Amino acid sequence: MKILQNIHNLDVQTFSWCLKRKHRNIAVRFSRVVSYTANGPFYVLAGLAFILAEHWPLVKLLAIGFLLERTVYFIFKNAFKRNRPPEAIPGYISVIQASDQFSFPSGHTSAAFLVAVAVSWAFPFMAWILLPWAIAVGMARVILGVHFPTDTLAGATLGSSLCLILISQLV
Repeated sequence: MKILQNIHNLDVQTFSWCLKRKHRNIAVRFSRVVSYTANGPFYVLAGLAFILAEHWPLVKLLAIGFLLERTVYFIFKNAFKRNRPPEAIPGYISVIQASDQFSFPSGHTSAAFLVAVAVSWAFPFMAWILLPWAIAVGMARVILGVHFPTDTLAGATLGSSLCLILISQLV
Protein backbone atom coordinates (compact mmCIF):
# COMPACT_ATOMS: atom_id res chain seq x y z
CA MET A 1 0.00 0.00 0.00
CA LYS A 2 2.96 2.35 0.54
CA ILE A 3 3.68 2.30 -3.20
CA LEU A 4 0.10 3.40 -3.92
CA GLN A 5 0.47 6.25 -1.44
CA ASN A 6 3.75 7.28 -3.08
CA ILE A 7 2.10 7.24 -6.51
CA HIS A 8 -0.78 9.30 -5.17
CA ASN A 9 1.59 11.83 -3.58
CA LEU A 10 3.53 12.19 -6.85
CA ASP A 11 0.23 12.54 -8.70
CA VAL A 12 -0.92 15.34 -6.39
CA GLN A 13 2.42 17.13 -6.77
CA THR A 14 2.29 16.83 -10.58
CA PHE A 15 -1.34 17.91 -10.61
CA SER A 16 -0.51 20.97 -8.49
CA TRP A 17 2.46 21.86 -10.70
CA CYS A 18 0.25 21.74 -13.82
CA LEU A 19 -2.32 24.02 -12.27
CA LYS A 20 0.22 26.66 -11.21
CA ARG A 21 1.54 27.36 -14.72
CA LYS A 22 1.29 30.76 -16.37
CA HIS A 23 -1.55 31.45 -18.76
CA ARG A 24 -3.94 29.22 -16.87
CA ASN A 25 -7.00 31.03 -18.26
CA ILE A 26 -5.93 30.31 -21.83
CA ALA A 27 -5.24 26.69 -20.93
CA VAL A 28 -8.65 26.34 -19.27
CA ARG A 29 -10.48 27.76 -22.30
CA PHE A 30 -8.56 25.49 -24.66
CA SER A 31 -9.11 22.52 -22.35
CA ARG A 32 -12.86 23.07 -22.24
CA VAL A 33 -13.03 22.91 -26.03
CA VAL A 34 -10.74 19.90 -26.34
CA SER A 35 -12.56 18.02 -23.57
CA TYR A 36 -15.90 18.78 -25.22
CA THR A 37 -14.70 17.21 -28.49
CA ALA A 38 -14.22 13.95 -26.59
CA ASN A 39 -17.85 13.73 -25.46
CA GLY A 40 -20.01 10.83 -26.64
CA PRO A 41 -22.14 12.58 -29.31
CA PHE A 42 -19.10 13.26 -31.48
CA TYR A 43 -18.23 9.57 -31.49
CA VAL A 44 -21.77 8.70 -32.57
CA LEU A 45 -21.52 11.20 -35.43
CA ALA A 46 -18.15 9.80 -36.48
CA GLY A 47 -19.57 6.28 -36.38
CA LEU A 48 -22.51 7.33 -38.55
CA ALA A 49 -20.10 8.93 -41.03
CA PHE A 50 -18.14 5.68 -41.28
CA ILE A 51 -21.39 3.72 -41.73
CA LEU A 52 -22.49 6.08 -44.52
CA ALA A 53 -19.05 5.67 -46.11
CA GLU A 54 -19.51 1.89 -45.76
CA HIS A 55 -16.13 1.52 -44.06
CA TRP A 56 -17.24 -1.71 -42.37
CA PRO A 57 -13.90 -2.84 -40.89
CA LEU A 58 -13.59 0.49 -39.03
CA VAL A 59 -17.25 0.45 -37.99
CA LYS A 60 -16.80 -3.07 -36.61
CA LEU A 61 -13.57 -2.10 -34.81
CA LEU A 62 -15.15 0.98 -33.22
CA ALA A 63 -18.36 -0.81 -32.22
CA ILE A 64 -16.59 -3.74 -30.58
CA GLY A 65 -13.90 -1.42 -29.23
CA PHE A 66 -16.37 0.89 -27.50
CA LEU A 67 -18.34 -2.04 -26.11
CA LEU A 68 -15.19 -3.51 -24.55
CA GLU A 69 -13.64 -0.19 -23.55
CA ARG A 70 -16.78 1.07 -21.78
CA THR A 71 -17.15 -2.29 -19.99
CA VAL A 72 -13.54 -2.40 -18.77
CA TYR A 73 -13.65 1.32 -17.92
CA PHE A 74 -16.78 0.82 -15.80
CA ILE A 75 -15.28 -2.19 -14.00
CA PHE A 76 -12.03 -0.33 -13.25
CA LYS A 77 -13.83 2.84 -12.11
CA ASN A 78 -15.90 0.91 -9.62
CA ALA A 79 -13.08 -1.41 -8.53
CA PHE A 80 -10.50 1.31 -7.82
CA LYS A 81 -12.94 3.98 -6.57
CA ARG A 82 -10.26 6.64 -6.67
CA ASN A 83 -11.47 10.04 -5.56
CA ARG A 84 -11.32 12.91 -8.01
CA PRO A 85 -9.05 15.88 -7.19
CA PRO A 86 -11.79 17.97 -5.50
CA GLU A 87 -12.49 15.13 -3.08
CA ALA A 88 -8.83 14.16 -2.63
CA ILE A 89 -7.32 17.64 -2.17
CA PRO A 90 -8.80 19.72 0.65
CA GLY A 91 -10.10 23.07 -0.59
CA TYR A 92 -9.58 22.33 -4.28
CA ILE A 93 -12.44 23.14 -6.67
CA SER A 94 -12.34 21.84 -10.24
CA VAL A 95 -13.16 24.02 -13.24
CA ILE A 96 -15.95 21.70 -14.40
CA GLN A 97 -18.26 19.19 -12.75
CA ALA A 98 -17.29 15.59 -13.49
CA SER A 99 -19.91 13.30 -14.97
CA ASP A 100 -19.34 10.55 -12.41
CA GLN A 101 -17.88 10.04 -8.95
CA PHE A 102 -14.52 8.35 -9.47
CA SER A 103 -11.45 9.36 -11.46
CA PHE A 104 -9.45 6.24 -12.34
CA PRO A 105 -9.18 5.68 -15.27
CA SER A 106 -10.14 8.71 -17.37
CA GLY A 107 -13.01 7.69 -19.65
CA HIS A 108 -12.61 10.72 -21.91
CA THR A 109 -8.96 9.85 -22.46
CA SER A 110 -9.64 6.16 -22.92
CA ALA A 111 -12.29 6.78 -25.56
CA ALA A 112 -10.14 9.40 -27.32
CA PHE A 113 -7.21 6.99 -27.61
CA LEU A 114 -9.48 4.17 -28.77
CA VAL A 115 -10.79 6.40 -31.57
CA ALA A 116 -7.39 7.88 -32.40
CA VAL A 117 -5.76 4.47 -32.75
CA ALA A 118 -8.71 2.92 -34.64
CA VAL A 119 -9.09 5.74 -37.16
CA SER A 120 -5.30 5.97 -37.57
CA TRP A 121 -5.27 2.26 -38.38
CA ALA A 122 -7.86 2.79 -41.12
CA PHE A 123 -6.43 6.12 -42.30
CA PRO A 124 -2.73 6.31 -41.32
CA PHE A 125 -2.39 9.94 -42.44
CA MET A 126 -4.88 10.90 -39.67
CA ALA A 127 -2.46 9.78 -36.94
CA TRP A 128 -0.70 13.17 -37.09
CA ILE A 129 -3.96 14.85 -36.09
CA LEU A 130 -5.71 12.28 -33.92
CA LEU A 131 -2.89 11.17 -31.63
CA PRO A 132 -1.99 14.75 -30.55
CA TRP A 133 -5.73 15.37 -30.11
CA ALA A 134 -6.03 12.31 -27.82
CA ILE A 135 -3.02 13.49 -25.80
CA ALA A 136 -4.61 16.95 -25.55
CA VAL A 137 -7.83 15.36 -24.24
CA GLY A 138 -5.90 13.71 -21.42
CA MET A 139 -4.07 16.92 -20.58
CA ALA A 140 -7.34 18.87 -20.69
CA ARG A 141 -8.93 16.58 -18.13
CA VAL A 142 -6.05 17.35 -15.73
CA ILE A 143 -6.15 21.11 -16.40
CA LEU A 144 -9.92 21.12 -15.83
CA GLY A 145 -9.26 19.51 -12.46
CA VAL A 146 -11.30 16.32 -12.81
CA HIS A 147 -8.40 13.86 -13.17
CA PHE A 148 -4.93 13.25 -11.85
CA PRO A 149 -2.18 12.63 -14.44
CA THR A 150 -2.09 8.88 -13.78
CA ASP A 151 -5.86 8.70 -14.43
CA THR A 152 -5.28 9.97 -17.95
CA LEU A 153 -2.20 7.78 -18.42
CA ALA A 154 -4.30 4.76 -17.47
CA GLY A 155 -7.08 5.90 -19.81
CA ALA A 156 -4.62 6.30 -22.70
CA THR A 157 -3.21 2.85 -22.00
CA LEU A 158 -6.66 1.27 -21.76
CA GLY A 159 -8.03 2.77 -24.98
CA SER A 160 -4.87 2.18 -27.02
CA SER A 161 -4.25 -1.34 -25.74
CA LEU A 162 -7.80 -2.55 -26.30
CA CYS A 163 -7.80 -1.13 -29.81
CA LEU A 164 -4.45 -2.69 -30.71
CA ILE A 165 -5.56 -6.07 -29.34
CA LEU A 166 -8.76 -5.87 -31.38
CA ILE A 167 -6.86 -4.89 -34.53
CA SER A 168 -4.60 -7.91 -34.09
CA GLN A 169 -7.64 -10.18 -33.68
CA LEU A 170 -9.93 -8.70 -36.33
CA VAL A 171 -7.39 -8.38 -39.13
